[in-house]
Amino acid sequence: MSHSRHGGRHELGQNFLVDRAVIADIHHLVSAIRGPIVEIAAGDGALTLPLSRLGRPLTAVELDPRRARRLRRRVADGVTVVNDDLLRFRLPRVPHVVVGNIPFHLTTAALRRLLAVPHWHTAILVTQWEAARRRAGIGGASLLTASWWPWYEFTVHARIPARSFRPVPSVDGGLLSVTRRPEPLVADRRRYQRFVAQVFTGPGRGLAEILARTGRIPRPALRDWLCAHRVAPRALPKDLTARQWAALWTLVETGGGPGAPTPRRRGLTGRGRHGDIKEC
Repeated sequence: MSHSRHGGRHELGQNFLVDRAVIADIHHLVSAIRGPIVEIAAGDGALTLPLSRLGRPLTAVELDPRRARRLRRRVADGVTVVNDDLLRFRLPRVPHVVVGNIPFHLTTAALRRLLAVPHWHTAILVTQWEAARRRAGIGGASLLTASWWPWYEFTVHARIPARSFRPVPSVDGGLLSVTRRPEPLVADRRRYQRFVAQVFTGPGRGLAEILARTGRIPRPALRDWLCAHRVAPRALPKDLTARQWAALWTLVETGGGPGAPTPRRRGLTGRGRHGDIKEC
C-alpha cells in the first residue's frame, strides 16, 4: 500500500491542506453562515479543529479508519467523527452547512451527489481549480452547472496553489461555494435537465441551429429570444448564464406563445443555407 510522507493513502486521493491562510479563509466563510456543520473528507482535521471552535454542532466524515480514530481522539466534546465514505454518508435532514477538501478525482461525483440531496443550504468546498471555474461558469459553464444553476449559485473565491497541499498535487485547487437559491428559477427540474442535456449534446454549429433542431421553439420566437438576451446565433450552450437558461426554458414551456417573452425585434435577417438564424 502506497503512503505519502504525511501518511496519506494515494488510492484515496488525499491531498491535505497545510496552508494556514487558506484554512483561515474557509473558517471565515463558514463562520458567516449559520447552522450545524458537516465536514466531508476530514483527513487529519486541518479544517475540523478550527471549525470546532465555532461552537456549533460539527460532524466530520472520514473514509480512512485510522485517521478517523486518530481524529476522534483529538476533537472536543460536541464533535462527532464518522468513519464513512463521503459519497455514501447520509446528510442530516435539517438545514446545515457542508464543508470539505474533496479529493480531486472525486470532485464531480461528490458535487453530483450533493446537488441532488436536500436540506443543506451552503457548501464551502476545495476542489480542483478547473472544476471550480467550470462550476461557476468562468470560461464557459459545463453541462453539470447548467443543469443545476436554477437551484444553486456557484462562486469561486480563490485559486489555491498546489503547494498549499501535502502531498503536492499536479494541479491547483479552487475555493468554491455553492448556495441553494431561496426561490428556484425553474419549477420542473427533471424536464428542464433533460432539455439542457439535449441542447448540450445536440448537433449544430451554434445555439440557434441546435435549438431549432430540437423542434421545441418556433423560429420567430427563437430569433426574438436570441436578440432580447443578446445571444449570438453561433454562441455555444456553455456561453449562457443561469438566468438565460431559465428564460430559455420558459420559452420552451410556452412554445413561444402566450406567456413567452415578447421583446421588440431588431432587424432580424432570416436564415442561412442550413437554416441558421443570423445576427440581429
